[in-house]
Amino acid sequence: MPPLNRPLAGLEPTDDVVALVAALASGGDARITLHPDSGLNRYLSAPYPRDVLAYSSSTVSDISAAAFAHLLGRGGAAAALGYKARLDALRGRIRAAYGIGGDTEIVFAPSGTDLEYVALALALGRSAAGIHNVLLGADETGSGCIHSAHGRFFANETALVDGVAPGQDVAGMGEISLVDVPVRCPDGVARTSAEITAGIAQEIAAARALGKHSVVHCVHGSKTGLVLPALADLDALIAQFGADATFVVDACQARITSAAIGDYLARGLIVLMTGSKFVGAPPFNGWALVPATLAASAAPLPHGFAQIFRRAEWPDGWPGAAALEDSSNPALALRLEAALFEIERFQAIPMPRIEAIIAAFEQAMHTHLLAPLGLACVTPGGEGTGNSPIEMRTLSTLDLSALPGLETFEAAQAAHRAMAMDGIRLGQPVKCVRVGGGWGGTMRVGLSMPQIAQWNALSAEALIAVLAADMARIAEALSAAAQRRAA
Repeated sequence: MPPLNRPLAGLEPTDDVVALVAALASGGDARITLHPDSGLNRYLSAPYPRDVLAYSSSTVSDISAAAFAHLLGRGGAAAALGYKARLDALRGRIRAAYGIGGDTEIVFAPSGTDLEYVALALALGRSAAGIHNVLLGADETGSGCIHSAHGRFFANETALVDGVAPGQDVAGMGEISLVDVPVRCPDGVARTSAEITAGIAQEIAAARALGKHSVVHCVHGSKTGLVLPALADLDALIAQFGADATFVVDACQARITSAAIGDYLARGLIVLMTGSKFVGAPPFNGWALVPATLAASAAPLPHGFAQIFRRAEWPDGWPGAAALEDSSNPALALRLEAALFEIERFQAIPMPRIEAIIAAFEQAMHTHLLAPLGLACVTPGGEGTGNSPIEMRTLSTLDLSALPGLETFEAAQAAHRAMAMDGIRLGQPVKCVRVGGGWGGTMRVGLSMPQIAQWNALSAEALIAVLAADMARIAEALSAAAQRRAA
């Protein structure tokens, strides 16, 4: 067992704690493995509460102290249930938390990258010529999705088997072509919904001419908080192309309201979500919300899914699921339990209170971080932050290109890692600011459900004080990192 890295005060490495940490770091692919020296995973996070300053929910989260204690307390009760019973109970809780109808099916997956296979499975058999997969802003979703969007393995192992290889076809997926519709112009400026919609329409029409069925990705919460295309433009695409395309929403950041989820499901869209970013549970865990009409017409699962999924992760009676291994992944169930713990306590907070906390976050960031360093934020779609959907206002992308020493993307990457190892974790840099012929430095500052739930108990004055201190620490760390690199 790797050493605990900056454990929260009071977290003693008892047998129960060590066993829970080991479980939460298993049942996935190599990204979840803890380094033997650092005790951290590939994303410099950990499946135990740590004494760090973290605004990193746009990349990945550490588990909260409250969720960790919840899992410790549920150990015996959870173990008494079988894997299928645990996942069925979680399905019911997801539906209840977001106000989703009982006819919406829920598929679980070990990670957001694996969820891409679910979207492709729902398009199988709709055209003999195969699938044309239309990604939206691949640079602003996830790097491994390029492989899974092709119907290929993306790592040397899955949560079920070893001995696969990145780029190797998942058996039975058939012919899949892939195109990425960029969400940003070459200069880094976000494209408009109308421009995005035109690009998507062109791809669907071209695929239809070849006899292919399209899988079209929308994005609700990219790495920088973009929501594309707009609902009105999405409605136009659905009206124009109807049965020629299956639409899926990448909401894997989980910065999405119940109302927005309902809007997408009512239009027959698949919604992909994960619990390891805004939700705040340890990586990796995810689920796909599948409208009843799509589930009812689903083709049998490809036999290659036997290397990726277990039977209970698919709803009862799903075509082809009976051929999957009837085993369990208790680690995935634990991570999903942590996610539902966070979702349920967040959803219980009245929206006006959430809005007040977000407004306080924005004010503190501008007063104690941006202004002292002379920085600005990358604004989604060229609009002011205040015009963004409330859920997207939990995330801001800092433009560091004007800060000597952190002007470049590479410099920001190095500073991001150094800061994380020193106890200050922000979201990873994203290529969205142009400096000359290259990409400028950025980092992301994002709230999480556990933070908002914790701050919900604070008075207005105490909340302002906490946020002011946090933003000042981030500003100090960025300034120090810039000075070290400029020296």
